[in-house]
Amino acid sequence: MELKIFQEFFDCCVGHWSTERTYHYMTRQEVERSHTDFFVHPLANDLKRKVLTDNSYALPNPLDSLPGYHLEFATVSETGEQVQQQLNLMFIPTVNVGEAIEGDYLRDRAYEEDRPIISHFRFHNSNRELLMTTRYSRVIAVDSITLINPELRIRKIITYERPQTDQPPEKVVLVGFGVEQKIKTPPISPETT
Repeated sequence: MELKIFQEFFDCCVGHWSTERTYHYMTRQEVERSHTDFFVHPLANDLKRKVLTDNSYALPNPLDSLPGYHLEFATVSETGEQVQQQLNLMFIPTVNVGEAIEGDYLRDRAYEEDRPIISHFRFHNSNRELLMTTRYSRVIAVDSITLINPELRIRKIITYERPQTDQPPEKVVLVGFGVEQKIKTPPISPETT
């Protein structure tokens, strides 16, 4: 399985990202803007093991080659509402499908529900888009991150009402769009140390 572009995508994602988003709440016809700061750090193998154990997932070998990250974010909406969260996550490729890689996306804490969760991901090598689909109890969230260049990502989020049966989701409850820019931390000068 060719993982070079897949790994390069995640290498670019490490760091501090500043995001401006617009959320469209379809059921109540409202639009809301927000600002989020993301901090992404590589995950050590002991924390990768914890994410796997929390999700009752078999321990693959070797762990070093699997992308794993600690994510912290702080969001402030235009109404002043603030949300902060941190979690650990991993991506485990399982299948190569032409120009795409698919697999499991594990978190020790989900966004919508405070519990460990296993989701599905699909990464498109040609356009460097990571598509993550999570089936929560009441909704299905489809989150897309497209890496335009190492310092610019486009984010798209579509949340559907979860159907009662195994039918494809149709009723959209939330659509979000975001522009994410990497913040370069200036080097520390000798005068400030």
